[in-house]
Amino acid sequence: MFPKALKPPPSAKKARNERARALTMSLFFGISSRVLIVLVEMLAYLYYGSASLFMDGLATAIDIVSSILLFIFIKLAVKPPDRDHPYGHGRYEPLAGMQLGFLLVAIGIGMGLQQSVELTHDQGMKENARYLFLVPVFCILLLEASYQYISYQAKKQDSPVLLAESYHFRIDSLTSLVAAIALFSGAVLQKEIILFDKIGALCISLIMAFLGFSAIRKNAEQLMDKKPQEKYFNIVRQASLDVKGVLGTEKIRIQQYGPDAHVNIDIEVDPKLSVEKAHEISQRVRYEIQKEWPSVRDVIVHIEPYYEDDH
Repeated sequence: MFPKALKPPPSAKKARNERARALTMSLFFGISSRVLIVLVEMLAYLYYGSASLFMDGLATAIDIVSSILLFIFIKLAVKPPDRDHPYGHGRYEPLAGMQLGFLLVAIGIGMGLQQSVELTHDQGMKENARYLFLVPVFCILLLEASYQYISYQAKKQDSPVLLAESYHFRIDSLTSLVAAIALFSGAVLQKEIILFDKIGALCISLIMAFLGFSAIRKNAEQLMDKKPQEKYFNIVRQASLDVKGVLGTEKIRIQQYGPDAHVNIDIEVDPKLSVEKAHEISQRVRYEIQKEWPSVRDVIVHIEPYYEDDH
């Protein structure tokens, strides 16, 4: 009778669910902090008429929309394989990351061109806004806290798309820093506020475009099946060698995108083993790999005979 196949370890499914939950919680945390920032800055704009706070709040509002889109893509990425998508839907995640990258580049270049044109323009500043710079200072602290939390989760869960999202918070904090400098300068040096505002905004636009290109590159590498980090090959290799009956490993090929990874591995076994026993070992190898690395959706194991002379 054909041997019963081993089901994936329960810990793998649990880890995948925990990863999706961590990404979702990170996004909700970020969206909540941004909503608070928009409310604070728009109220300050309505009261003081500060154009820099209006633009900062508007940029944050646009980021809220992109975060909601990102949330949708992450939910799509964790869907299990189906008849039309036998390898799962994990590529949705790097696709979302590229979208965010293109958004960063577009806004960065657009803002850069706009600030370059407006460098010589003048505009007034209300005299009763002496302490208004405290509003963007508050926003900076909240945005930096959001960046630290989300980037930590992105690196922990190995999610380039969430890392791209965390860049938005760092850029937003820099934007708020420019607003704080401009408003503080306006309170101290009325004549210099425009120069500080425009030059700072121009620098931020360049940083934004650079980070956008970085996000595009990292997510494109996953879509193009670039070789993952060496640590994943070590995990797969060691998990295989820990299985009784595996005498060595040869080729290991890994595809990684979003929450999913697919592994192809050649293992070496005693050439005198029966086909049934070799198959049983291959099933155990798949089980151990998925236990050690829960992101692995599927493992294809090739059986090779082990000969001492080849080593």
